Amino acid sequence: MTIKDTPEEWEIRATRTPFTGAKTSVRTDDVVMPDGSVASRDYQVHPGSVAVLALDEEDRVLLINQYRHPVRHKLWEIPAGLLDVPGENPLHAAQRELYEEAHVKAEDWRVLTDVYTTPGGCDEAVRIFLARGLSDAEGERFAAEHEETDMQHARVPLDELVRGILAGELHNTCLVVGVLSLVAARQGDGVEALRPALAPWPARPFEV
Repeated sequence: MTIKDTPEEWEIRATRTPFTGAKTSVRTDDVVMPDGSVASRDYQVHPGSVAVLALDEEDRVLLINQYRHPVRHKLWEIPAGLLDVPGENPLHAAQRELYEEAHVKAEDWRVLTDVYTTPGGCDEAVRIFLARGLSDAEGERFAAEHEETDMQHARVPLDELVRGILAGELHNTCLVVGVLSLVAARQGDGVEALRPALAPWPARPFEV
């Protein structure tokens, strides 16, 4: 048996969209099960996202602190954002988010990991990048609005983040997955063996 996720799509008898929002929507599909029965499945339709684990020369990770209303928490996170345009190049989107949220640029980019955040109830796919060779971006800072007007920034040692994750003090998906993936990469074949920044992404195909 090969332990690898594989594409598959079961028959859909009917579909409807009971809610459409500014960025996402909710879809209901009537799906044929293996025994021939039909069951309704509700899920959020999401454009996809990118996130950036930006690591500086002191082995510190660039973090932002932001209020997240659905969970009623201010969470420490890594810079992240939506793929605003269908087919958008995820590397370009990640570079944009790092600039907008932290006013930072990076010289070295690699794919750290790809994840489905909540596959039982949302089709969101996230590509998490590792960015190194950090420096301040040129030009004016991006104008913050809404939750981002209260955003804080910090650079935290990687080891401290691992401790916080395992202690249940840090909860953001991209932060947790990104940090632990980096640790695993270092203990395995090394960071240089990570996929290139423009590696194919079947979950959200894009043009180079």
